[in-house]
Amino acid sequence: MAVGRARESGIIWEVTRGFSWSDVRVFEVGSFRSHDCRGVSRRALLRFGAGLPLASFAGGVAAAPGESVRPARSVILLWLWGGPSHLDTFDPKPDAPQEIRGPFSTLATRTPGLHVTELFPRLASRSDRFSVIRSHHNHTAIHRVAGSIALSGGKGASGDSDYGPTVGAIVQRHRGGDAALPRFVSITPGPLKTALGTVQGAGGGRWGRAYDPVAVRCTDTGEVNIPSLRLLEGLRLERLSDRRLLLGVLDRTTALINDARSSAWSDSFARAYRLLTSVEGRRVFDLSRESGRTRGRYGASVFGQGCLLARRLVEAEGPFVQVNWSQYVENIYGTRTDFGWDTHWLNFEHMADRHGPILDRALSALLDDLAERDLLDDTLVVAIGEFGRTPKISGNAGRDHWPAVYSSLWAGGGVIPGQVIGQSDERAYAAVTDPVTPDMVVTTILQQAGVDTEARARLRVFEEGRVIDGLVS
Repeated sequence: MAVGRARESGIIWEVTRGFSWSDVRVFEVGSFRSHDCRGVSRRALLRFGAGLPLASFAGGVAAAPGESVRPARSVILLWLWGGPSHLDTFDPKPDAPQEIRGPFSTLATRTPGLHVTELFPRLASRSDRFSVIRSHHNHTAIHRVAGSIALSGGKGASGDSDYGPTVGAIVQRHRGGDAALPRFVSITPGPLKTALGTVQGAGGGRWGRAYDPVAVRCTDTGEVNIPSLRLLEGLRLERLSDRRLLLGVLDRTTALINDARSSAWSDSFARAYRLLTSVEGRRVFDLSRESGRTRGRYGASVFGQGCLLARRLVEAEGPFVQVNWSQYVENIYGTRTDFGWDTHWLNFEHMADRHGPILDRALSALLDDLAERDLLDDTLVVAIGEFGRTPKISGNAGRDHWPAVYSSLWAGGGVIPGQVIGQSDERAYAAVTDPVTPDMVVTTILQQAGVDTEARARLRVFEEGRVIDGLVS
């Protein structure tokens, strides 16, 4: 339920009543036309002044005693929701029977021992910039639970409140302090959902909603627009510095502020206010400032433009950015979704016409762009889903859920490039060397983001976590 709206120079601001990260504090960033990116406390408001500098996004975080300088200033997690087929991406099996290998041919890469399917020619020519893991496994084939496990590294049972915090929330808490821009941004069409409901293990989890990501929605509406944040009815941007006005709003919303859920609402509004009052901060979300050539490199897709926005955020020293491929999985949502990577039906058609080309183009452009701007060494990029897909093709020309083995791609931020970590068997049914579990994935990301053993002990997360062997320097 919206409290109200205001408009200035084409920017629409609105604050929404509601306390799930899935339906609040959402920015909308326009994208190319594509076939295929809360709640106030007096104290919080009085802390913030207009015009906070973009540099404060970095937060000036000092290393703790005994803590080494982190190799990754920022993390970009490309969340391939739904579970990509490992056989049709980075672990093809050209010698397997047709009913397993599928119709796609393979391409050699610059990395010895690494072939990818024909859908990824750009990535094949850039394999010296990344490494691939072929030996992941998850603990369940249920999207909602597997997604929570993969994002949090936990082993809860329901995919709900027993999970968390997600890896991005841990990085956000470790960096701490106030900043003009959010420390954990999720570029997403909406909250991650399955037939069982919203994935609650995708945010702060048991730490609470204060550690949820700020969700940024990249719409498929044509040209790129200035991002919009939703604020209060009748409140124009030039009046944001009028704290008396804001405090008056507080007085009119006492009931809401006294609500048991108001703490999360207040924290969310505080972050929104910092962003609104930072001119440079708002510019980060304005993709129209990019040249047509740069925007074109990423491709005319919501995911591609989301990757471009992620680059802009890490260029502003944003600690953690998650780009979600889709909001939904499964086929119960009709035309509202592409089902993510949940390709139970027409897997090869989706892969050839949409998923493969979009991922190949967007991820290649992201790696190139980061390298050209001298950001790749300081930015850890991880592309991964919650599980893989069945080796044997179904009667629906699709592949079903397969948690026993799946693949991922890692680049930058201390990753040793040009490697293949782990192997699956000859028909891609199971990992046969160097098995990698979700907690190892999360521990490795945390370690590379500066959340080392000592920091994890302070936060009481992954205190005995294991980093993936041989992947990082």
